[in-house]
Amino acid sequence: MRLLLAVVAAIAPRPGLWLAAIRVTGRTARTGWWRTPPFLPLPSAEYVRFRMLTNYGDPAAVPTAADIVYYVTWCRDFP
Repeated sequence: MRLLLAVVAAIAPRPGLWLAAIRVTGRTARTGWWRTPPFLPLPSAEYVRFRMLTNYGDPAAVPTAADIVYYVTWCRDFP
């Protein structure tokens, strides 16, 4: 939850990333996220482990808010 708040705080002052952040959230949210607590559009644990393994080489890695801002920027700029 702390990472989520850090990411929101990092994206909030960058209005150029808001739409991209919403798109990334929608694309990575687990199916039926609204039916189970915490009722947030978060990615599945399996997806997060896979992304951490492919990005950092460790499925238990925790990305920084700066890494997520960089990823959202990349998603926005990628054709």
